[in-house]
Amino acid sequence: MPITTASLVIGLSYASLLFLVSVGLSVVFGLMRFVNLATGSLYLIGGYVAWSVARRTNSFVLALIAGALAALVLGILIERGFLQRLHRQELLQVALTLGIAYIVQDVTRWVWGGDPLRLRPPAVFRGSIELFGSIVPTYRVALIGIGASMAIVVWYLLERTKWGAYVRAGVDDLEMVECLGINARRVFAVVFALGALLCGIGGALGTPVTGVAPGTDIQLQLMALIVVVLGGLGSVSGAIIASIVVALVDTMVRTFWPEASFFAVWALAAFVLIMRPQGLLGRVAW
Repeated sequence: MPITTASLVIGLSYASLLFLVSVGLSVVFGLMRFVNLATGSLYLIGGYVAWSVARRTNSFVLALIAGALAALVLGILIERGFLQRLHRQELLQVALTLGIAYIVQDVTRWVWGGDPLRLRPPAVFRGSIELFGSIVPTYRVALIGIGASMAIVVWYLLERTKWGAYVRAGVDDLEMVECLGINARRVFAVVFALGALLCGIGGALGTPVTGVAPGTDIQLQLMALIVVVLGGLGSVSGAIIASIVVALVDTMVRTFWPEASFFAVWALAAFVLIMRPQGLLGRVAW
């Protein structure tokens, strides 16, 4: 089966979702040294809440807002309630966030059941369009545009603003940032909340494409970890590039050899780590 424009559109739209899930994880891990393995749960909550709100209001915009806010609230609860007490205790962070992920999965299964749920795209993005000789879903094309816009906003926020400079400085030397009188705890909270918000947006936007069901969180969590490893810790540009590479490799391998897609992305991550242990655009800082 040849590689077509449709395959590229599917891959790039998936890259948009991976970026929204992984960039928060990358920056949170890079700055705060917080290993948050509940990132997939934030995506799951965003998707489920968006589905419920859309079913009751028939409004995709309200569903998107509700999904994002639900993930934001859960993220704040996780950071303020638990993770801030476990600073620099990575093993406890892994155990805690894994536990939260299992609890969230069981609670969502109890509330929404075990069947996959799919949200209908907004009316303006339903149907298909012709693009370079191929028929592609309109919503997939819109998802690429939304993902690119979000990537530009996040990149500008973290790379071109004073607040972003604090975050980047914290990734390189957290102690020095604290010596300069910057309230690191406040920066931590804002970064974590931003990451949770992006995961919720990803969940709401992704539900029309991937659906949402128990297990979606684990799949997205593993793919996000690959993106973080490949792109480099704390690098927004690295997360953008790695999301595109991982999504395209996954989509193309699925086209020719579906059973090997997961192996292919892990093999790619292993190869990059052997050649460049800090990732594509990561920096050796700690």
